[in-house]
Amino acid sequence: MLRRLNRLSFQILYGEGINFYGELVDLGVKEKLIEKAGAWYSYNGDKIGQGKANAISWLKENPEAAKEIEKKVRELLLSNQDSKPQFAVDGEGV
Repeated sequence: MLRRLNRLSFQILYGEGINFYGELVDLGVKEKLIEKAGAWYSYNGDKIGQGKANAISWLKENPEAAKEIEKKVRELLLSNQDSKPQFAVDGEGV
């Protein structure tokens, strides 16, 4: 029997689907690409918005910066992966 080791969570917006830019802000903060000080978000030393909604709006208005952040997040997350399998086998048989 397979046991899942990783957990997946994401935001879904009604009528829009997965909140890509919201996830990009969250992952950017987690990976220290986007700085968060109180309610303010900054990228490369420039304030991009007060509150997450404004930071998301800024990313939508600046697609090149959003692509740059996405690329960096992907590089960081993929470089952190182990060679360990994502699933473990419990017991005998699959």
